[in-house]
Amino acid sequence: MEVSALAWIVLIAIILVMIAVDLLGHVRTPHAPSLKEAAWWSVGYIAMAIVFGFIIWATSGSRYAGEYFAGYITEKSLSVDNLFVFVIIIAAFRVPREFQQKVLMWGIVMALAMRGVFIAVGAAVIDEFTWVFYLFGAFLLYTAIAQARQGLERPGEHDGGDYHENALVRGVRRIFPVTDGFRGGKLLHRASGKTFITPLLITIFAIGTADLMFAIDSIPAIFGLTQEPYLVFAANAFSLLGLRQLYFLIDGLLDRLVFLHYGLAAILGFIGVKLVIHALHENELPFINGGEPWLGLPEPTIAVSLGWIIGVLAITVVASVWKNKKDARAVAATERGAPDQEHSDR
Repeated sequence: MEVSALAWIVLIAIILVMIAVDLLGHVRTPHAPSLKEAAWWSVGYIAMAIVFGFIIWATSGSRYAGEYFAGYITEKSLSVDNLFVFVIIIAAFRVPREFQQKVLMWGIVMALAMRGVFIAVGAAVIDEFTWVFYLFGAFLLYTAIAQARQGLERPGEHDGGDYHENALVRGVRRIFPVTDGFRGGKLLHRASGKTFITPLLITIFAIGTADLMFAIDSIPAIFGLTQEPYLVFAANAFSLLGLRQLYFLIDGLLDRLVFLHYGLAAILGFIGVKLVIHALHENELPFINGGEPWLGLPEPTIAVSLGWIIGVLAITVVASVWKNKKDARAVAATERGAPDQEHSDR
């Protein structure tokens, strides 16, 4: 794929405009967005990502557009898993609802910058050492098994309760002066001729670094779908920049996606196998097939990959909805039977 300097400039300009709109239009005025507001902005960000994909189609062809869409959908589905951790972090810091947008926005900007470095390093390593696909594939298979074993974490209520220091704040306080509690939406607070860090700034750092841990498996996953750094970065950017709106849209509903970890395991496992097959096709390691490529298994096409990802996500959502309805009926039946049981005991 031929990517000109102008294409990179346009992509970065789009990202900066999206960040500016978020900062000036939403985060600048602290408020807790309504469900309607979050829904409309989520739709808007998804629409922008889809339009960008069709631009790739028009300028570079269906193959690269398919790689972009597969990467975007994968990153978007994996980013839902990020939201579990974001909910827990924000709950741990007791961030007021009206300042959560600011925390998420700056945390996501920090994460995007670090992912850009990850992508650049990953692309350089892949260009130089094709055997790294074996490592990426093995790591994704390991991650898939871990996801399958992982129980659904229920963060619980995160809006109630007063602010109290957690272990991270106490640790930072040993090195830097930290305010006792929040100071409105300030990241730094000046008092008595001294500059203090606020818990809001520490929360942003916690979210940014937490996302970096997720990038360790999501970046190899998207490199399994496309080796084009431009598409990898674009897919990551559009999926991350829509996370703030998605957080407020499905906040409180995350625990209903009871089969999410199994769906993510199926996606990561599929991409892990795809990476290993690709590594065998490009094999240069002397102790595997005498250093010659092994073509015994066909590598899944991008159409197959895209179909698998969409199919798994659809099954995951439908199965979760069915399970929730089944549990709700069971609870209702138990509640109806409770008075009768009490009457019979008498």
